[in-house]
Amino acid sequence: MRFGWMLGWLVAAQVMTAQAGCLSGDLLPSGWRQNPHAGQVAIPAGKVVLGTDQGYADERPGDPLPVAAFWIDRTEVTNAQFDAFVRATGYVTDAERQGGAAVFQVPSSRELQSRPLAWWRFVRGANWRHPEGPGSTLANRQRYPVVLVTQADALAYARWLGRDLPTEAEWEYAAKAGQQGPQLDAAPRDAQGRPTANYWQGSFPVLDLAEDGHAGLAPVGCYAPNAYGLYDAIGNAWEWTRDLYGGPHQSHANGDPALLKPAPIPAKARVVIKGGSYLCSPDYCVRYRAAARESQEPDMPTSHVGFRTVSRS
Repeated sequence: MRFGWMLGWLVAAQVMTAQAGCLSGDLLPSGWRQNPHAGQVAIPAGKVVLGTDQGYADERPGDPLPVAAFWIDRTEVTNAQFDAFVRATGYVTDAERQGGAAVFQVPSSRELQSRPLAWWRFVRGANWRHPEGPGSTLANRQRYPVVLVTQADALAYARWLGRDLPTEAEWEYAAKAGQQGPQLDAAPRDAQGRPTANYWQGSFPVLDLAEDGHAGLAPVGCYAPNAYGLYDAIGNAWEWTRDLYGGPHQSHANGDPALLKPAPIPAKARVVIKGGSYLCSPDYCVRYRAAARESQEPDMPTSHVGFRTVSRS
């Protein structure tokens, strides 16, 4: 009991310390709806080699790809931003129409023994407004990334602003920020060994030590941005792209909540998500990397997938 109390106190202290350094200010970016690039950073034209030799089989690098200049959101789209969109348009998300969504929950020992992917549950009434189900709200979560949205939901928001979702090449180019080397394939930590992104430390899926300051999602902008000014490109929430997933499907059962669905989804319907999430750990998933990629059913709302938008010339 004493150990559990001390661990809880330590996690709470880490969370309070981390939140103290998160982005603050107005909930909506300066120039919202007037400036077409409000909340975005400019990314110069260049070339990118997608992938890495150090990751999964579908990450093996190919030839350099040219990327035209574009703008990209400096943070993941927040609940406050998505709420402004819904208030203005009356938009209803797929999870609201479907009546629920896939939500991560720490499983019991019995659940782990009784079914695969026991940390995923289809929760009736879960949607972007109610992230854990009907009893949950967005109170004090306005700055958190919006999740439980499908690719169609993300595209609807982007088009409302005259924007789009990034391609995989655009996303990875912006996330790598002109860097290359083995540091991009390691769990992100600073010189003192402290995590510099929101991913899982501890024994997945039962114990999140929250060394990064957050157990679960974090508000956007709690960690230092990359060289292009992007926050949370690694960890926190996976992010939708425009691209279909064309690589080999990973067979290591990495926790895809799509297995909750009764019928299989054709591989051609899967799209690429990037960046990893708070559920990626060194002993599981290992996708807290700019080169990492995963496939996701576009109509599957989950509690670990969000998005950011791009603007092009």
